[in-house]
Amino acid sequence: MRKLICTAVVFLVLGVSFGCKNSTTKPEPNKQLPLVQKMTSPAAMASSLPHIMVNKDVALMSWVETVDDTLTTLKYSELVDGEWQESESILSGTNWFVNWADYPMISENNGSLWSHVLKKSSLGTYSYDIKMNVKPKGETHWNTDLRLHTDGTPTEHGFVSIVPYQNNFFVNWLDGRNTEANEVGEHGAMTLRGGVVSATGNLIEEYELDDKTCDCCQTTSAITDNGPIVIYRDRSNKEVRDISIVRQVNGEWTAPKVIHEDDWQIIGCPVNGPKVDVLGNNLVVAWFTGAGNKQKVQLVFSSDGGAQFSAPITIVEGRVIGRVDVLWADEETAVVSWMEANDKTALFKAMAITLSGKTSQQQVITEMVDSRKSGFPQMEIMEETLYFAWTEQEAAVTQVKTAKMQVEALSFN
Repeated sequence: MRKLICTAVVFLVLGVSFGCKNSTTKPEPNKQLPLVQKMTSPAAMASSLPHIMVNKDVALMSWVETVDDTLTTLKYSELVDGEWQESESILSGTNWFVNWADYPMISENNGSLWSHVLKKSSLGTYSYDIKMNVKPKGETHWNTDLRLHTDGTPTEHGFVSIVPYQNNFFVNWLDGRNTEANEVGEHGAMTLRGGVVSATGNLIEEYELDDKTCDCCQTTSAITDNGPIVIYRDRSNKEVRDISIVRQVNGEWTAPKVIHEDDWQIIGCPVNGPKVDVLGNNLVVAWFTGAGNKQKVQLVFSSDGGAQFSAPITIVEGRVIGRVDVLWADEETAVVSWMEANDKTALFKAMAITLSGKTSQQQVITEMVDSRKSGFPQMEIMEETLYFAWTEQEAAVTQVKTAKMQVEALSFN
């Protein structure tokens, strides 16, 4: 069970020397490890777009490495005894759509692996398919280049979220099949679709979940006791782009429902999606909004699988970039992360928050460049340790960096 100790920061003492009363040797001062410990990254130079996932006792991280701006390779590493192992390659390509906000992902379920990349489907700038790669349990090689969606249109498909589901995977994505011009030149809206994929890469079920959504904000999903849910940035006819939820209950999908009416009216996509985590039927959701020209990160809880949500708690406001992540530490406490502006740089921060709204001190994970190249930082938890990944840039070169921190280090004052 994941457990948070709401006390002062626990310091890890490296060593203390003791002497007898008559000794003239003075004890060495206590030395403590930093709260955030940098890890050896398995990613080489020219790497970016990390994604971390944890399923029970398995933790994986994927990322891409690019050579000469042409050949891109999807790689991954497993976390063993708190350290990232030597990387393995899944596949390479020269015709991928590599985007700072729409990153590839990896997942695991009962020993079977799933990953995806975005592959160009025509000469159009935003014309690409979601291609799956699967490695069923017991297999030694990846089966690659499997198209997820079934429409075959040369349009945009991306912003995937993926979670283990029964013996399969539940996957959802933004689908642009209706945006292709019709015979009179009219374009439809971006849609939200979802489905169930087998360990061998077969699309078993497929659904349209919302017929009009924001075009390029990340989606997020989870499996509650009632069934799958998807949370995403919606889009009304008046260009209000607030966060909505769809839920599968008794095998049927509910209509989209806004989880809180921020009333953020914006002409264009903010490229800033929500994040969700689940424990049974308890949800925690974090997201960024710029409603009323006030940038802030908000968080809500639900105890009934997303049917109802608490009033939003403002995590941070002001010079906020967003790019949030959130997860449960235990049944009473969640951890949320975000990015905020810091003069000409940005700060990647994290903080714990209880169901009652009590918050810990804010912890800086790292300082990073204030640009798209920094991408979307990642956060996961395993055995009471938080693991982080982000893209760091020095000069013109990027590299995926990693760090870890004990959950109990986020102390409550």
